[in-house]
Amino acid sequence: MSPLWLFGLCAVTLMMVCYALEERSPRFIVGFAIACVLGSIYGFLQGAWPFGLVEAVWSVVAARRWRRARQRTDVDTARLARRSTS
Repeated sequence: MSPLWLFGLCAVTLMMVCYALEERSPRFIVGFAIACVLGSIYGFLQGAWPFGLVEAVWSVVAARRWRRARQRTDVDTARLARRSTS
């Protein structure tokens, strides 16, 4: 078991866990994006550049989803604050 193999295993495991828990909080979406970056690094270090490239794209997609989810959460929080003051 090489350090590179272990790094890849950790990156993909983190990716799966964050993806499974995404609905709970935008934090898991950003965790998924970070795990995708780690998976991309692993792919490039391993020499599997198509895998590294696809994971890099997934990280950008996940970061955009996180931004939208965070904005929705901010809007929902503002609505709740207005309701409680009414």
